[in-house]
Amino acid sequence: MSPILVRPVREQLEHDRIIRLLQNKLRRRYDAGINPGTEKNVSVASGTSVLYPDLVLTSQERSRRIEAVIEVETGESVNHLEALAQWTHLSKVRAAFHLYAPSSMIEVARRLCEDNQIHVNEIWSYHTVGDDVRFTLVHRSRENPVAATPVRRSAPATRPKARPAVKRAARSAKPPSRRSTAGKPAARTQKRK
Repeated sequence: MSPILVRPVREQLEHDRIIRLLQNKLRRRYDAGINPGTEKNVSVASGTSVLYPDLVLTSQERSRRIEAVIEVETGESVNHLEALAQWTHLSKVRAAFHLYAPSSMIEVARRLCEDNQIHVNEIWSYHTVGDDVRFTLVHRSRENPVAATPVRRSAPATRPKARPAVKRAARSAKPPSRRSTAGKPAARTQKRK
């Protein structure tokens, strides 16, 4: 359970709105399960514990592999307790961990991740302009996730051998036509009796 036991109602509504917007935005590429408010619809395992992040993105392929977990924070929930209680555990899940925070709290979120050695694949900021919410990627990890799925090794790709240029030129040149050999049409010879 989150250390923020009771979020202010206005912030909770904004938090759940952001989660639903992200679900609609990411729906084309992933199956996006959400846990708004106190709901526990989709879970992920981290060691022996079960976690309920705000969004769980799973592959649309038959494997149904978890691709990423997303945690959305509000102004009051970007704090040291939240980082230790949720972010550290979500960063250990066998999927990419994305953190969304208000644009005014991005530097605080970065500092909390650095101080507590929390591996975040992406940090996004969001801000509201009227009814529109705008998301901006502010940090992307250069490293692969620690517990990423193993890369499949396949046979090295071989390039087709290049054909000699002479053969290509010979093929592309048109054979001379019968009429154009002498520059004049061929003369007919008739036999006389």
